[in-house]
Amino acid sequence: MTALTAATSGVRAAGLSLGATAIAVAAPALASVGPARRRLAPRLAGISDAPHLALTYDDGPDPVSTPLFLDLLERHGRLATFFLLGEHVARHPALVAEMAARGHELAVHGWDHTCVLLKSPAVLAGELQETVEVIARVTGRRAAWYRPPYGVLSTPALVAARAAGLRTVLWSAWGRDWEARATPRRIVETVDRTLAPGGTVLLHDTDRTSAVGSWKGTLRASETLLERWGVDARDVGPLRDHGM
Repeated sequence: MTALTAATSGVRAAGLSLGATAIAVAAPALASVGPARRRLAPRLAGISDAPHLALTYDDGPDPVSTPLFLDLLERHGRLATFFLLGEHVARHPALVAEMAARGHELAVHGWDHTCVLLKSPAVLAGELQETVEVIARVTGRRAAWYRPPYGVLSTPALVAARAAGLRTVLWSAWGRDWEARATPRRIVETVDRTLAPGGTVLLHDTDRTSAVGSWKGTLRASETLLERWGVDARDVGPLRDHGM
């Protein structure tokens, strides 16, 4: 083998190694594909064997919109799981304390809404732990669940969540309520498209990372869903009651 051939082989091997490493790190991101997730990883999709429906909201807390969702849920006698961003928990501790006092389950959505693929393993681990701790300081309770921004996973994110004592869960039905074109009717129809007994619903109680004002459509869609589930006597509540 000539020196040039050896060097070329070495570069090729290094490239393959780096490629394999990148695949290993990013492979869980495939779980963001809804149909595959529901079929191949039902627990990750939040699908329970029980008929219970888990109602979840992401991206809060938001002092403008979140209180309206709390009031709506209270009127219907329902509780939900709120996946919170740590930086906003730190900014709005009184609101977070109120959410917990009203009986809602508080979970971790990350420190901010940056995709986990753009963070180093060390940063991810530190931020998830910090978010767990700030929620615990404000409420006196440790969060149990983690959902990454955009539903995008990575191996370091899964490892960091486990190290922070969190169980990772995504969703089986969503309303695509972050879109500018997401009317209340469209949100409800989108949720209905994939929702089945034992499913987990993803909505957003803020427009912080969504189209401006989108939470208003989500609020009205939530009311429609809650009214329907009340008529149907559906068992709806937070993930802690989901039987997973």
